Amino acid sequence: MSAPGIAAPAPQQLSRRVSPGTAARNIGTLAWRNLVQIKHNPMELLDLSIQPIMFVLLFAYVFGPSMAGSVEAYLPVVIPGIIAQNALFAGMSTGFGLNTDITKGVFDRFRSLPISRTAPLAGRIIADTTKQAWSMVVLLAVGFAIGFRIETGPLALVTAFLLLLSFAVLFSWTSVFIAMKVNEPEKVQIFGFVVIFPLSFLSTAFIPSTDRIPGGVAWLMDNSPVTHLVEAMRGLLVGGPVMEHALIALLWGAAISLVFAPLSLRAFKQRA
Repeated sequence: MSAPGIAAPAPQQLSRRVSPGTAARNIGTLAWRNLVQIKHNPMELLDLSIQPIMFVLLFAYVFGPSMAGSVEAYLPVVIPGIIAQNALFAGMSTGFGLNTDITKGVFDRFRSLPISRTAPLAGRIIADTTKQAWSMVVLLAVGFAIGFRIETGPLALVTAFLLLLSFAVLFSWTSVFIAMKVNEPEKVQIFGFVVIFPLSFLSTAFIPSTDRIPGGVAWLMDNSPVTHLVEAMRGLLVGGPVMEHALIALLWGAAISLVFAPLSLRAFKQRA
């Protein structure tokens, strides 16, 4: 009990705002948390490795001889395409992981801490972007093992990495938004397959051109953001036009993020 005549001190209110430096440290800590989890759940890294390997081998050896005459002739077409497709599928893991954390109550614990409100989102996106870089390394390694060769140079290879990861980060806001709107992680995967399968196959990811495709479908494929991403990746890895395709792909990614990032943050604040 307080002494007579002495007012009890008012409870302190913790500020919800943090400095940019603190926010950056929070994001880095949570990104590292998501990466360290792989040690306790190695199947996650296996998923990011085995699926790309299966896609490369199946497409190269099943479709290569009929579509390009030989496996070696098809590899410059299919490797950049599978790299782009895999980045889109890997982006769905961002939404899956976020929804898992939310449904298990992890975000409730984050909310009780004096950290940046957006750090859990940003940390997850950065960690999953790192995982996507790993998947690209695996795909290139498998491609090299069966005969694929980079015909440009180290600078073009680094640029290809940066382009792919930039587009993946921008596109990942779609999976973040889905994660905020559904109540089970499995539903994120369902929505992801519904969106990504048409996007990846209605593109030039697995064919060299749309010359033999019917007019309306060819128009959709030529103007697909995945087509522009794939063509830019091909140009950077094996030679060909790059600048126009890369700019259009990034513009598509920026437009997608401008729509879904605000919606995702609003849904996150309402839910968390």
